[in-house]
Amino acid sequence: MAAAAGAGSAGTTTGSGGKQYNFKSITIVPTAKDFIDIVLSRTQRKTPTVIHKNYKITRIRAFYTRKVKYTQQTFHDKLSTIITEFPKLDDVHPFYADLMNVLYDKDHYKLALGHINNACHLIDNVAKDYVRLLKYGDSLYRCKQLKRAAMGRMCTIMKRQASSLAYLEQVRQHLSRLPSINPTTRTLLVTGFPNVGKSSFVNKITRADVEVQPYAFTTKSLFVGHTDYKHLRWQVIDTPGILDQPLEQRNTIEMQAITALAHLRACVLYFMDLSEQCGHTFAEQISLFENIKPLFANKPLILVINKIDTVALEDLDADKRAVVAGFEESGITVLTMSTLTEEGVANVRNTSCDLLLAHRVDAASRTHRAESILNRLHVAMPARRDDKERPAFVPDGAEAKRMGRVPTKGRQQRIDAEEARNNAMDSDRKLLRDVQDELGPEYSTDMRAEWDLKDNSWRYDAIPEIVDGKNVADFIDPDIMAKLEELEMEEEARERAGEYDSESEDEADKVARAQSAMIRHKRMIIRQAAHLRKSRNAPVLPKAIRQKLKQLPKDMKRERREYLSDNEDGDAMDTSRDGDRDDRRGSGRRERSPIRRPEASFTARKQMDRQVDQAAGMAGLLTAAQKRKAVQKRNLGMRNINYQGRQGEADRRILTRMPKHLFAGKRGNGTADRR
Repeated sequence: MAAAAGAGSAGTTTGSGGKQYNFKSITIVPTAKDFIDIVLSRTQRKTPTVIHKNYKITRIRAFYTRKVKYTQQTFHDKLSTIITEFPKLDDVHPFYADLMNVLYDKDHYKLALGHINNACHLIDNVAKDYVRLLKYGDSLYRCKQLKRAAMGRMCTIMKRQASSLAYLEQVRQHLSRLPSINPTTRTLLVTGFPNVGKSSFVNKITRADVEVQPYAFTTKSLFVGHTDYKHLRWQVIDTPGILDQPLEQRNTIEMQAITALAHLRACVLYFMDLSEQCGHTFAEQISLFENIKPLFANKPLILVINKIDTVALEDLDADKRAVVAGFEESGITVLTMSTLTEEGVANVRNTSCDLLLAHRVDAASRTHRAESILNRLHVAMPARRDDKERPAFVPDGAEAKRMGRVPTKGRQQRIDAEEARNNAMDSDRKLLRDVQDELGPEYSTDMRAEWDLKDNSWRYDAIPEIVDGKNVADFIDPDIMAKLEELEMEEEARERAGEYDSESEDEADKVARAQSAMIRHKRMIIRQAAHLRKSRNAPVLPKAIRQKLKQLPKDMKRERREYLSDNEDGDAMDTSRDGDRDDRRGSGRRERSPIRRPEASFTARKQMDRQVDQAAGMAGLLTAAQKRKAVQKRNLGMRNINYQGRQGEADRRILTRMPKHLFAGKRGNGTADRR
């Protein structure tokens, strides 16, 4: 049960229905021992702890003065929080004031808060006195003893409040379990003898889960539920059972119900059990109703006869029926229901809500506030400008809809024509669901069918791949690979047939064969490079090394051009690139080139060797000087690779040879500001 905090910082909120209290926000009240431990520990942690006798006496006095003042301020803050967060009985709603008086005894409650307030003032005075004495402390020992005496007296004062703190903690725990009752909102109040069906009714119309048992006084406190009616939220309060006895003999459980009846502006539902299964006779229930009737003054009242599934109102004898009829004649609404069969439950809820709403509107209209609002309202009445009659025009369809009649003949014909047109359109249209049922597993969603293009015929066109503003498909022959394979097969067939074995081969054929060999060699290099790129074990070279590798073939080509310009048999060297093939013209096997052919490898060194050899073979380097220069460039590249290769995440790498924090040596007499 959510609860109410009173004035102060206990969490008072104001909603559309009035004040709403929240007692759950009250801070936990520790015991006296825990209170002292918390404050002293906080003082030890938050104030300086080191003092020496060689300090100046002014510094020593300030040290211990700060200790005393901090302890006093901590006690003051925590005690003030307790005093302000607990509700003040003079500030809260009278319902909560009387309820707290019934539950906790108003005098005892005020006395406990008064003791806490007195302890707070005493601690302030003790701290003030000892701070004054500390100003005249002439030694470290004297100041320390004054501080101990001040803290000891503060703790002694708190120990004397042990019983008050324990009582307030019990009150706080019980307050947190009180129901969240808004005393000014729309409320239905259920009352009557124990075991007459009050809790069952509340469980039926709200989401509250009130315990229901077949014995009396199952409900020992107030329970709150909420229901919705006419788009409004209604508060339903279940009260403990009341016995027919004088007020001074009622116990705490009964007094909670009496307090709610006396202070809450609600619609009262008095429950009666005609079957007398509750253990009380019909006469006793009527007597209780007459005794507490003064509590119903100026409130809507409904007499609810429950358990009609056992004994109906018609089954009563004449005397009892006459008593009920007398209530109806006096203006009291009498309703019947059964929580077992749920007969009449909704009617009781609706009737009570309507009765309370009408009562609240009538009460509000009699206040001065309603008069001030009515004075600002003005209804304009137009004056007649001539004698001509201008009756209101209402269309036939609107009039028919309002009166629930069948539309006119012409309108009905238009409606039928529109429905026929819609049905024809639906019958001609084929839905995607139908297509899916027809195709079955072969169905796939056509995303292009929903594309919004300028011309719908473009939806299924091939999407071009644009590079540099040009369509790639315009520059690619889709049959290029097939044509290349045909040419290669034709070339192999000619070689097998011996067309290239004759010595009468002209110069054009020699050039063509040399170009063909170069193309095959280049294709082999491209395939190997692609294989390396796809391989997971291929080394990842730094960007600087990759740039050098790209530049290496260019440098070799430039040196080759320089070499060919100085060499007379450049033509012969140019046609001797295919060193591994036999000389088809009968001059015997050609000497193998000293430069190594590229080999497939997955290490950085093998890759460098292969790229150097490929570049050297393409450029036609045959001299020892050029080979040495290529090897030197290769070694230079490998040195950079090895140096960069050490800088990995898994390597033990020392960025600084001598870190300052390890080799700075012992610190001198300087300050320690870095801490």
